[in-house]
Parts: sequence; C-alpha cells; structure tokens
Amino acid sequence: MNDRKKRRKKEEDEEVKEGKKKDLTEIITSLLLLEEQQKRDQEEWDRTVEEEKQMFQENQKKKTKAMIDYYSDFQTYYNELEDMDHRRRKRCNSASATTAAAVSAAGASEFSDGSVKPGSGARRLWVKDRSKAWWDECNKPDFPEEEFKKAFRMSRKTFDMICEELNSVVAKEDTMLRAAIPVRQRVAVCVWRLATGEPLRLVSKKFGLGISTCHKLVLEVCSAIRNVMMPKYLQWPDDESLRRIKDEFESISGIPNVAGSMYTTHIPIIAPKISVAAYFNRRHTERNQKTSYSITVQGVVDPKGVFTDVCIGWPGSMPDDQVLEKSALSQRANGGLLKGVWIVGGTGYPLMDWVMVPYTQQHLTWTQHAFNEKIGEIQRVSKDAFARLKARWCCLQKRTEVKLQDLPVVLGACCVLHNICELQEEELDPELRIDLVDDEMLPEIPLRSTTSMKARDAIAHNLLHHGLAGTAFL
Repeated sequence: MNDRKKRRKKEEDEEVKEGKKKDLTEIITSLLLLEEQQKRDQEEWDRTVEEEKQMFQENQKKKTKAMIDYYSDFQTYYNELEDMDHRRRKRCNSASATTAAAVSAAGASEFSDGSVKPGSGARRLWVKDRSKAWWDECNKPDFPEEEFKKAFRMSRKTFDMICEELNSVVAKEDTMLRAAIPVRQRVAVCVWRLATGEPLRLVSKKFGLGISTCHKLVLEVCSAIRNVMMPKYLQWPDDESLRRIKDEFESISGIPNVAGSMYTTHIPIIAPKISVAAYFNRRHTERNQKTSYSITVQGVVDPKGVFTDVCIGWPGSMPDDQVLEKSALSQRANGGLLKGVWIVGGTGYPLMDWVMVPYTQQHLTWTQHAFNEKIGEIQRVSKDAFARLKARWCCLQKRTEVKLQDLPVVLGACCVLHNICELQEEELDPELRIDLVDDEMLPEIPLRSTTSMKARDAIAHNLLHHGLAGTAFL
C-alpha cells in the first residue's frame, strides 16, 4: 500500500517536472521568436530608413542639378542680352561720332565766318541745360549737417571719406564735348538713390543730370563700392576679432563660441521675364494678399550688427536652409574653417555641426525654454541689423527699377555702406525705423547632426543650472 502511494507520488512529481520543463521550453521558444521578430523589424526599419535617405539624397541631387541648370540658362540669357546691348551701344556711339564730326565741321565753318567766337559762353555739345540747384546747395560747406544727414543717411565726414576712397576709381576726365561729372556728385547720386529709393526721374531733377546718366552712375558707383570697399569693410573676422566677437556674444547670452548671428531677408522685385516661378514668394503673397516676387539676402553679423558675410541673389522661392547650402559660408564650413564655432540662426535653418538653432518641438522643457530665450537674444542682433539696413536704404523696401542681373551689385553696395555707417556710429533717424517681417519655414530635415544635438543639450543644461538662463518663460 505504501509502495503504491510512493509510486503514485513519484509519478505525479515527474509529471509536474515534465510540465515545468514544457512550460520553460515554450517560454524560451517564445523569447527566441520575439527576438527573431525584433531583428526582422529592426532590419526592415533600417532598410526603410536607408531607402528614405537615398530617396532624399537623390531628390536633393535633382534639385541641385535643376537649380544649377536654371542658373546656367539664366546666365546665358543675360549674356546674350548684354551682347545685344553692347552692339546696340556700339552702333549708337558710331552714329553719335559721325554726327559730332559733322557738327564740329559746321562749327568750324561758322567760326571762320566770325559768327561764333571762342569763350563767348556758347553751350557745349550734348549738354542739356538742367538745374542742379538742390545739389549745389547740399554741396556747400555751410549746408546744415542735420539736413545733409537726413538726405544721405550719413554725416558729411563719412560721405567725404567714401568719396576719397572711391576717387581713383570713379573719377573721369573732361572731354572735348563735355565737362566730367565731379566725384562728389557721382557718389551723391548713388547714395541718395539708395537712401530714398526715389525713381530715377526724381534723381535726375535733383542733380541736374539725365535719367540714363543717373542710372549709369548708380551702377558704376555701386560696382566701385563692391570692388574697392567690400574687401576692407565686409570680411570674415581674423583670429583676434573672432575672439572678441565670441566674448561679446557670450556676455550677451551666456552661450560660448558664437561667431555670428545669421538671418535671411527678402528684397521685393518686379516679376522677371524668365523663370517667374523661381522668384515667386508664396509666404509673402499669402500674408499680404498680393502677388510678391523677391530675391534673398543672407547675412551674418557681429555683436555690433556689422556684416561679416553675405550671400545675395538666390530666388525668393528657396527656403532659408537651401540658401544656406548654396552660400560661400557653407563652403567655408565644409572646408573646416568654422570648426569649433557656432553660427546662430532661426528656426528656418537646420541644426548642424556649426549652425546652432532653437528647439522647435512641442512641449518644451524648462531647460529648452530657457535656451530658446537666450539664443533669441543673439538672433535679435542680426534681425535688428537687417531692419536698420532696410530702414537706412529705402530702395530695399520697394520694387526697384534695377535689372535683376544688376541687383546683387546694388545690394552688396548697400551692405557695405551699412557697415561703414555702423562702424562710424551713424545714428539712424527714429522716424525711419521699420518692423522687419520675414516668414520662416522649418527645413525638411531640421536635425542633421547628433553631435550638435548633444552639444545643444549640454549648453542648455549649463545655462539653466549655472544661473545664466532668463526667466521670461516661467
């Protein structure tokens, strides 16, 4: 009896053990199947990510190629226009020379008859009698300084300095047909036109010159400013200046190694005759309920609002991140020349190894809010600089008569003149100040560097926990 019970108990124990072994085997099998499923899911995810990455890279290559092809066609078109214009001017000059020779011969005949005498005050050939009383008044030494500054956005001292630096480039010699326009008047025509944005018809009346002459002078002086003064007054800082800039930005925000504040603005233009869609500014059109075309100006400024880098002329349909990719600044960074420094931009730029931007996701932490507040102080430096640029040179606020291919030269000259005024501490008239509005659009890939993500998090943590962050977000 006892033996039977023992056997039964032994059999039951063996059954329990077998059941446990079976359950354990099933659990292990399930775990293995789950692990295998996770591996397959991860492989599928990696494959999907890689396909999306390749697709994005292919799309970027297509966009880049399309843009390069477009600009190649654009340049070819304008080269053909320039050739046609050059041939037309050549024919006009030949006709003018023939007419001048005929008139000179007639004048010599009259002189032999005694009807016209030298020094008798007879009007010179090709010069229409126009009044330049306004400019003559402005050019007098006793003309009020405040009135001069109101007209030209700068003091007489700064204006004289610009004339002196440009003298060797823009000065012309008298000819047999007419007296050359003085350097001061040439520079004044350009500066007044840029400052007021008034039409050439009014510029012509103010300075007593022909409309075509005024247009030519504006382009000549702008070209001289870009070629002669830009290398001196608009350049990337050297090592010593860079250290000073980083120290000043850190004192403003508490963020270290900031080499510049970056912003992109739009300059309105008349609808171009070719590639209209490329210059169509959809965001401005939607906001203003008026069809808008524009080109972009991307700029980096130091703590004083002085430009250290500009990229001018890309079509207004391009978002900020694409303009950045095309710029010389990006090429400088790809060459390793911006290693160890940050360029601070707005939400329209991607986070990169050298570009620092605010947090853009929803439901930010206190640390992220604090960081955005401090980085916003750096962003305001560049935005305020562009606001002063457009306020000082009103031609940038309205659609200009300048041809599209000449606009980069004019805009570059405006940036150089802005720097000169800022360096000379020329105060901007409060009545001229404007509110700058440029719609930013998040880039397709806002985060392009895991290293910079970690660096941004570390900076944000230091700002909050070392008492450097603001409290406006509380």
